[in-house]
Amino acid sequence: MAKIKYALVGTGGRAEFFYGEVVTVFKDTSELIAFCDVNQTRMDYANRLLQEKYEHEPIPTYKAHEFERMIAETKPDIVIVTTIDRVHHQYIIRAMELGCDVISEKPMTVDEDKCQDILNAIDRTGRKLRVTFNYRYAPHNTKIREVILDGTLGEVLSVNFEWLLNTQHGADYFRRWHRDKRNSGGLLVHKSTHHFDLMNFWLGSKPETVYAMGDLKFYGRENAEQRGVTEFYQRAYGSKAAENDPFALHLDRNEHLKSMYLDAEHEDGYVRDQSVFGDNISIEDTLSVMVKYKNKTVMNYSLNAYMPWEGFIIVFNGTKGRMEVRVSEQSYVNSGGSKADEGALKEKTITIYPHFAAPYEVEVEEGVGGHGGGDPVMLRDIFDKPADDRFHRAASHIDGAWSILTGIAANRSIRTGQPVKVEELVRL
Repeated sequence: MAKIKYALVGTGGRAEFFYGEVVTVFKDTSELIAFCDVNQTRMDYANRLLQEKYEHEPIPTYKAHEFERMIAETKPDIVIVTTIDRVHHQYIIRAMELGCDVISEKPMTVDEDKCQDILNAIDRTGRKLRVTFNYRYAPHNTKIREVILDGTLGEVLSVNFEWLLNTQHGADYFRRWHRDKRNSGGLLVHKSTHHFDLMNFWLGSKPETVYAMGDLKFYGRENAEQRGVTEFYQRAYGSKAAENDPFALHLDRNEHLKSMYLDAEHEDGYVRDQSVFGDNISIEDTLSVMVKYKNKTVMNYSLNAYMPWEGFIIVFNGTKGRMEVRVSEQSYVNSGGSKADEGALKEKTITIYPHFAAPYEVEVEEGVGGHGGGDPVMLRDIFDKPADDRFHRAASHIDGAWSILTGIAANRSIRTGQPVKVEELVRL
């Protein structure tokens, strides 16, 4: 049986998550054949990791403008897209037009027009697109789906969902390319796509109407000035003012970050360690969203990116009772530690409060690996033969679209001050 050939475009922070598995765990059925990126230094570093960390031969590299030549010369079956979000659609669409299926890091894209272009390309080419939602596979998130699916709560009428990003992980979005909303769609698209996908998955429904408010209230220079901060810097590297700033990221103190970003910035000018209290931040850090779903459930959602701990609190209110979930996650900086650190659980509790009966805790198996144990399960589902799954956790392009449409609608609502009908954004 021939191996499935993978080419990867975008060798930044999320790339190794995929290519490291292809060349080790799934090497009997998968083959990594090419890297593509705007930055040659970063691709060279990825090849160095292949050799030194994974004992794999280096593979051909192609600059971004050579993407079509890469497809022609290496003939991949599947292209893995892990670039910055705003160009996902370019590589997804062109790969499909050139005869490849695609695996895309979330979010699928950042706005409704690019989303429609992707959907049209799938219809036009007949190719497949899969979006990677590792949170679905975490045992505690699967258990929430199971409780609802089994009717324990009856009909779910309302949900309160609070997500907390802490001052390490949350701040990281304000240091890097995500801080420009044109690149990421803001946290409601880039980060909350996970959470909105979970809601679609848990409820077995889709968003219908969205109303949102949000602003930059903590990060950014103006907010820091109002709190009495007087010392500012543009980036941490080489800055005396950054030495004692707990929000500073010191690239030269982490060999991986240094090799991937500091040593590579001469090529494309990308600065990974910008001050979170600088100017030119166009994303929000304080967000509130109301959503009505097609099954009539209503949700209140909030995201704050400057909290003292990381994780989420969610409450489901149903016709038979209530479920309260509290999950605390280990904090991390993207690419600043091991893959298993990302979203690793510190604590989790799921409590059911039935009508007319005593409350009880729901047992959840301990997951191993990043994102609460979801990462290895999802990777096995992607790169190996998927097992039968009553929960249907594998996410298609339709799931990818619905997950970002809540955030895209919320962004429009913030701009206009009006509720947004999701079905008016794209043709699904």
